[in-house]
Amino acid sequence: MRELTSFYYDAFVIALKSILEHKLRAFLTLIGIIIGVAAVVVVGASISGLKTYVIDRVSKALGSEHFMITRMASTGRMSDEEYERKNRRNKKVTWLEYQYVRENCVSCSYVAAQMGGNADLDQNGVEMPAVSIRGVTPEMAEIEKKDIEDGRFLTAQEVERAAPVVILGADVKDKYFPVGSAIGKEIKLRGVPLTVIGVEKARGSFMGTPMDRLIYIPISLHMQIFNRSDGVQIHANALRREDFPAAMDEANILLRNYRKLTGSDEDNFSLVNTDEFNSQMDQFTGAIAAVVVPITMIILVVGGIVVMNIMLVSVTERTFEVGLRKALGASRKQILLQFLIESALLCVCGGLVGLLAATGVVALITVIAGMTMTITPGYIILSIAVSSSIGIVAGLYPAWKASKLDPIVALTQA
Repeated sequence: MRELTSFYYDAFVIALKSILEHKLRAFLTLIGIIIGVAAVVVVGASISGLKTYVIDRVSKALGSEHFMITRMASTGRMSDEEYERKNRRNKKVTWLEYQYVRENCVSCSYVAAQMGGNADLDQNGVEMPAVSIRGVTPEMAEIEKKDIEDGRFLTAQEVERAAPVVILGADVKDKYFPVGSAIGKEIKLRGVPLTVIGVEKARGSFMGTPMDRLIYIPISLHMQIFNRSDGVQIHANALRREDFPAAMDEANILLRNYRKLTGSDEDNFSLVNTDEFNSQMDQFTGAIAAVVVPITMIILVVGGIVVMNIMLVSVTERTFEVGLRKALGASRKQILLQFLIESALLCVCGGLVGLLAATGVVALITVIAGMTMTITPGYIILSIAVSSSIGIVAGLYPAWKASKLDPIVALTQA
């Protein structure tokens, strides 16, 4: 055992000295490996960052860990036939159904109602077209984790009496009240003066759609102003993540019972789990990785070819050394392992340098693009494992060639 350990230690030291004696050649040889490893890690970090970015935007737009019941909704693409079938069968969700679910859903921590609409705002000649008008109940602040920068959200009493109050999105606030606080000031919606009681913190945009071009008003006031009968959306969540599936099932059963649907009847409403967007993002980013990562690894293969070429040159340069070692009793296996260790060490060094380069690139992109990119352990292990494997594969033929050298011929050629 001691002899075996001594051999590998000596082989490692000899390989390291060989690399350090030809620093420039080693660096030029490893450029392909360095760039390949850096590319794989940066691509992996970009995919991870994209997933984090989109999920963060979805959670800001829809909230996280909550579900929605409405007439028509889907997290994926519906076929034309399915859409037509649901459009004929599904019924709008009523205010009474919302109240029934809210009062009877034991597993739900919060149950809220929401209505949507659009309107053009015009205040003292300043126009803002196509503003999203959200009629909501107070629970939406908890379900969607509303971040109120100034003032407060709605109260249950304001919803009960259809109070003329409003919470502004950041874009609307900046448009009409760019200086100072907007709290206590008035803004008109279709001729109805509304008192500003809160301003939501800026959320940015999601898939090109601004999330701050909106206002929140009591849902009862929304029904009066728009006089619409499209139904409401029911939003709900659970106190604990492990209770979330039970809360969804209970809300689904409650609405089915209210509508007197039997066990064989299909739901005539849509129930959507907003967290399904996360699993869709996993599939989406997984598909990107499956295509992009193998392409970037082509660079590593090219780098491996260069390593093989340099190792062949190294074998030629060290013919006398190989002949001398064999003459002193070194076996073919030891000569083979010596050059394989050197080739693998060369590529591992390139992988580590590539990893350092990738870390710098990722940090730079994070600062410039403002998108958090994460270097995941999986891609680090993958890049180092692949670079090491390429080093071994690239060194196989040169090592085999060195082990086949005749010691007498090798000493004579020197």
